Amino acid sequence: MKTLGLIGGMSAESTVIYYQLLNRLVRERLGGLHSASLVMASLDFAPIARMQADGAWDEAGALLAASARTLEAAGAQAVLICANTMHLVAGAVQAAVSVPLIHIADATADALTAAGARRPLLLATRFTMEKAFYRERLAARGLEALVPEPAERERLHAIIYDELCVGVVSAKSKAAVLSMIAAAQGQGADSVIFGCTEIGLLISQAELDLPAFDTTEIHARAAVDFSLA
Repeated sequence: MKTLGLIGGMSAESTVIYYQLLNRLVRERLGGLHSASLVMASLDFAPIARMQADGAWDEAGALLAASARTLEAAGAQAVLICANTMHLVAGAVQAAVSVPLIHIADATADALTAAGARRPLLLATRFTMEKAFYRERLAARGLEALVPEPAERERLHAIIYDELCVGVVSAKSKAAVLSMIAAAQGQGADSVIFGCTEIGLLISQAELDLPAFDTTEIHARAAVDFSLA
């Protein structure tokens, strides 16, 4: 089993899910008392969120790159950024280490393609929905990612940062997101990407007519595939 290095804390709510998923998936694959071999750097999200808001992406990239080097020195044989938005600085993180970075958008694109999806609705932070780094990665695999209208993007961004990242799950916010999905389905969306690692805390596949792709679970499965290969 290869050791995985997790850059977490962005947010802590979803990092807990990563830890649970990775260990459950390894146990399902190997049985018995097996669990994942992990090292983790859990970062304070507040200063990183300020860097995001200020557009200080180089500073944020340097911070995550330093964490990746620490994880590699601790024995990590691959690195995961446990957040979709912070893959904006994936290049800086990968350049800082000699071990592979398991990219969440690549794993998601593989899952969508395998399922025959082509026009997913991307639900994520405003940074992930509006900046090119994520959608272009999907487009390179032949996927046309749709995003909500501007006002809905702002609403979703606020739901993520003001509620989900601090463990608040609201029925009103759930209804708002389900409405966004229904509107996108009417515009030709054939699937939904939970493109923020906290979205799965709010909505689930059981509530949707479209197939849902939870990036947290997809990323964890790709990491376990690497670890156990």
